[in-house]
Amino acid sequence: MNKNVRQIHKIDASEQAVGRLASQITTLLRGKNKPEFQAHLDEGDIVEVSNISKVTFSGKKILQKKYFSYSGYQGGLKTKRLLDVFEANPGEVLRRAVKQMLPPTKLRDAQLKRLIIR
Repeated sequence: MNKNVRQIHKIDASEQAVGRLASQITTLLRGKNKPEFQAHLDEGDIVEVSNISKVTFSGKKILQKKYFSYSGYQGGLKTKRLLDVFEANPGEVLRRAVKQMLPPTKLRDAQLKRLIIR
């Protein structure tokens, strides 16, 4: 079998929790489900996620969780609520969760490009 062939995994996100879904996606993107996994190589697969708007949140997370970005200047801290981000673009919530679960190495950008959210 050719090592460079990437499989396409299709995941239905309806009625699934964001964190559990993101950890499942992270495993597939990194290739940890394969016996030939090596952390320094990018041998993961392609992941397509559908029905992202039907994903669930536990507790009051959708009202209480906030995303922060800091410009580096005084008073430059900006916050966004999870509810606002989810209403504008539901895929962005899952993309952020997956990005934060991937290790911050040079491979992360290439792995995130293989995440397709429909």
